[in-house]
Amino acid sequence: MANELRFKVVEEAFKKHALEVEAPKERPSEYFGKYVFNRAKMYKYLSADVYAKLIDVIDNGARLDRSIADAVAAGMKQWAMEMGATHYTHWFQPLTEGTAEKHDAFVEHDGKGGMVETFSGKLLVQQEPDASSFPNGGIRNTFEARGYSAWDPTSPVFIIDDTLCIPTIFISYTGEALDYKAPLLRSLHALDKAATDVCRYFYTDVTKCRVNLGWEQEYFLVDEGLYSARPDLLMTGRTLLGHESAKNQQMDDHYFGTIPDRVQAFMKDLEIQALELGIPCKTRHNEVAPNQFEMAPIFEECNLAVDHNMLLMSLMKKVARRHGFRVLLHEKPFDGINGSGKHENWSITATVQGAIDGKQGTRDILLHAPAKTPEENLRFVTFIVETLMAVYKHNGLLKASIMSATNAHRLGGNEAPPSIISSFLGTQLTELLDHIETSNNNELFNLKGKKGMEIDIPQIPDLVVDNTDRNRTSPFAFTGNRFEFRAPGSSANCASALISLNSAMTEALVSFKSRVDERIAKGDNKIAAILTVLRDDIRTSKPVRFDGNGYSDEWVREATRRGLDVEKSCPVIFERYLDEASVRMFESTGVMSRKELEARNEVKWETYVKAVQIEARVLGDLAMNHIIPVATHYQSQLVKNVQGTKDVFTAEKAAKLSARNMKLIEEIAVRTETIERLVEELTEARRVANRIGDVHSRAITYHDTVEPKMVSIRYEADHLEMIVEDGLWTLPKYRELLFIR
Repeated sequence: MANELRFKVVEEAFKKHALEVEAPKERPSEYFGKYVFNRAKMYKYLSADVYAKLIDVIDNGARLDRSIADAVAAGMKQWAMEMGATHYTHWFQPLTEGTAEKHDAFVEHDGKGGMVETFSGKLLVQQEPDASSFPNGGIRNTFEARGYSAWDPTSPVFIIDDTLCIPTIFISYTGEALDYKAPLLRSLHALDKAATDVCRYFYTDVTKCRVNLGWEQEYFLVDEGLYSARPDLLMTGRTLLGHESAKNQQMDDHYFGTIPDRVQAFMKDLEIQALELGIPCKTRHNEVAPNQFEMAPIFEECNLAVDHNMLLMSLMKKVARRHGFRVLLHEKPFDGINGSGKHENWSITATVQGAIDGKQGTRDILLHAPAKTPEENLRFVTFIVETLMAVYKHNGLLKASIMSATNAHRLGGNEAPPSIISSFLGTQLTELLDHIETSNNNELFNLKGKKGMEIDIPQIPDLVVDNTDRNRTSPFAFTGNRFEFRAPGSSANCASALISLNSAMTEALVSFKSRVDERIAKGDNKIAAILTVLRDDIRTSKPVRFDGNGYSDEWVREATRRGLDVEKSCPVIFERYLDEASVRMFESTGVMSRKELEARNEVKWETYVKAVQIEARVLGDLAMNHIIPVATHYQSQLVKNVQGTKDVFTAEKAAKLSARNMKLIEEIAVRTETIERLVEELTEARRVANRIGDVHSRAITYHDTVEPKMVSIRYEADHLEMIVEDGLWTLPKYRELLFIR
């Protein structure tokens, strides 16, 4: 019955056809932001005075005047109800890697026995979720549960179904951040100030600096029926066992290949809904592994981009089910093929006022982009070098910021990226930094721009070649006008990595300015002072620069020699958050306190333990209730065959004919016995670990003693899968899971 069910599930999955999606008749630009209370809608639904004050808050960081909250709330409510909304919610990002929301209706008693729709400024600005029910690392206990969510006006509200969603931060009653957004906003504010101060060496009137983020979201799709038939996928997001398919990604035929019709329909549906929510979807394509895909938007301001990524991850799960799929955001759902990341393209833009073509105006300058004038190229080199200083000084912390129980399966697995954080610059920029480091003069310099490449085919136009190549083995690569942080995992909140990166960059810029000002005070001119400090920082940060193959064993040895963090244990890597250098950086920049860092690490260790604990329990169940019964049932069939052969043939002939079956019977016996023993050892290892009171030590014990047992069980089970008759195997196999039809 079990095998019939499996085959039926597989057959039904393959029979599914693409769900027809009717595209809106308007162009995307016309329905973009349809369900977002954007500036155009603010202008329409708010008075001119209230609109001006709110825009000042959003653009210039002015403090929100509570006196306008009621007027803003009234305008939001009017727009939302016209769009069919009946409820509102504070939408926040607790330390669960997901989002949270509690819906309330726009209703109150009218005092006459009826109801009236209402929404006040008080409800817009602040609400009170139960802080003890979310991960908080001991900051809140059950008997002291109060916490607050507070409106973030810099990220526009939006409507999902019938609910007005208000992006908010989430803090405890005692003021500590319990989410990702609050420290992210603090890091953006700190970096704005530090970058603006440094920019004033190069531009007279810099009004502000903002961080840009362009994320690339990788994900897998599997048929919903097959997903439901795999308890490991259902409960952990990854396959805890399963022999690799004879064909997976080795032919390189899936990457950038033709998108399957059903997947195209899903992508189309997802993009329409994402655009209506103001998410500027730009790119979609097949990724390297079968059933793996990617979506990427246009760059946005960092805080908004993070919100949009969290919203998209939620949206794509809902849309996928309409098309008979399940989205897998686990970093390594299938063993033996590439996992999924979330590349974060990070840069800083300065807003500068001044004359443009003879007229006063405002222009945005990408600080990590080369320029045409020598002085602006000095600005470019300054921000490149100080980024390298940030990555070098907090190399281990940046790895901790992207580490998780799930991403640990992907990092260092000969797929982008390796588990050692290094930075690729390319030949031209590397040569420039080497030249500055060794030169004794303080002359400015020009950079080579893009050059042409002639193709010896008359019909093909000349190509424009970038000034840097790309290195896909580099976790933090310079890509022409930005850095691409390739190490974050696909299921992570983008903010986790950015909080650390922004804070480290802030510290580097503050230190740079302090040392430059000190040299100027001693009599150096500005250019000489900047170049002298840059030379020191180029030398200091040199160990983090690596343009070679990040997958090689030689690089691991070389990185160790350079003093880079080569630790691979996830719980140990988390310790970098509590290094004195990390605590000092976070506190000096005002991003997080020691108490907040200690609490977050408690959450990280506890989350790690729970993730591995669940996987171990699921694997034990699969081994004892799926794998061993199926294997022994097949073994019984083989035994009957051997016995029957003896009844039909002579002893000599029967022995010869039964040799293969006898070998299989013995192998099944050995492997099932081994699995039973390993499951017992796994259970005992969990018991021992669970008795450890300190969560840090418990996490390390889970890593060192529980996870290796799981690997051993998988090894035995995957070999049994290749032995047992296909019709008896109860779990959908990789060849069925990995190829959408």
